[in-house]
Amino acid sequence: MSHQKPNVIDLFAGVGGFSLGALRAGFHLALAVELDKHAISAHQLNFPKFNHLVADISSLDGKQLMYHAGLEIGELEGLIGGPPCQGFSSMGKRNASDIRNNLFVKFFKLVKDCHPTFFVAENVLGILNTQYTSTRRNAFGYVEDDYVLLDPIKLRAFDFGASTTRERVFFIGYRSEAMETISHEDFEARKVKTVTTVADALLGLPSEIDSNWLTEAESWRRVQPLPDSPFWNRVSNYIPKNVGDAEALRRYKEENMVSGCFGTRHSPEVLERYRRLKPGEHDKISKAVRLKMDGLCPTLRAGTGSDRGSFQAVRPIHPTLPRVITPREAARLQGFPDWFRFAPSKWHSFRQIGNSVSPIVAEMVFEVIGNQLSQSLKCNYE
Repeated sequence: MSHQKPNVIDLFAGVGGFSLGALRAGFHLALAVELDKHAISAHQLNFPKFNHLVADISSLDGKQLMYHAGLEIGELEGLIGGPPCQGFSSMGKRNASDIRNNLFVKFFKLVKDCHPTFFVAENVLGILNTQYTSTRRNAFGYVEDDYVLLDPIKLRAFDFGASTTRERVFFIGYRSEAMETISHEDFEARKVKTVTTVADALLGLPSEIDSNWLTEAESWRRVQPLPDSPFWNRVSNYIPKNVGDAEALRRYKEENMVSGCFGTRHSPEVLERYRRLKPGEHDKISKAVRLKMDGLCPTLRAGTGSDRGSFQAVRPIHPTLPRVITPREAARLQGFPDWFRFAPSKWHSFRQIGNSVSPIVAEMVFEVIGNQLSQSLKCNYE
């Protein structure tokens, strides 16, 4: 294979947080699969040279997946993805019979079909509740004979450099004959010593946002150059080969312009309520929290899709101004780079960011796994 890097297939790919993390960690994205047309459109924009498949994963089998990836059995190192979490989320109804829960089981069925060297499935902590024991047992039944399955690993984004308290559980398994041993301690060792605060994350972004900047064209605004640090370097640089929209990269590099600085129209009453809020306080009506400059952003929510009412998630309030944060500010807090693009609308942008894995966390996970690929396997890509 010409790219000479280990292959991954990203299921439920969304806007591409997992994909970006894997590519930054040295993997090759053989295929990204996503059903949502807005998410896959943004993914294609950011990853234009890679294979994409718009499909309902519940209707796919392993042969179809490998065919669309252009791979044969034995050529896939990693199957990765974040199956829909709404049925397990504490923010939802926690319905054990939610049909979307079947997609978690489907992920593991596809692992069995495709026989990758390793797999990584991400989800909300609620999936660990006892009411989902049978769901987990059914899923693990497909892989427990062929894979070393780690105990669920809970990872908090701020422990690895993102400025959010977002905590998710990762289910990781690997074939012992093809990889060195992986343990929880390998991930613990990657924790950062310095927390990235909200002030750090928002550095250089325009704070004065016109409420009339409502179109994608109006959302492009100038940012200030950033100093040198692990977080800011990932905001500005670390662009894998063949990744990034060409025009977005040009505007960022040549003009210091970024997209996603959408405005939001607040009524005078809302503006006054937000103005009176102290850092860390919640607005009594909207339930939105005012961010603290020296603190962390709470988990960004995605809201609901059009099939479930299109309800908008509560957005945090800017730490010093009486307005909710912009999609670009949300992207910074989640750990996305400035050159990364989202949907050309505010609502879909927030959904994509809220549904995403932090690429900073994803990169760390795949670096740990990549380091443990057996030496004999690594030689195949040198």
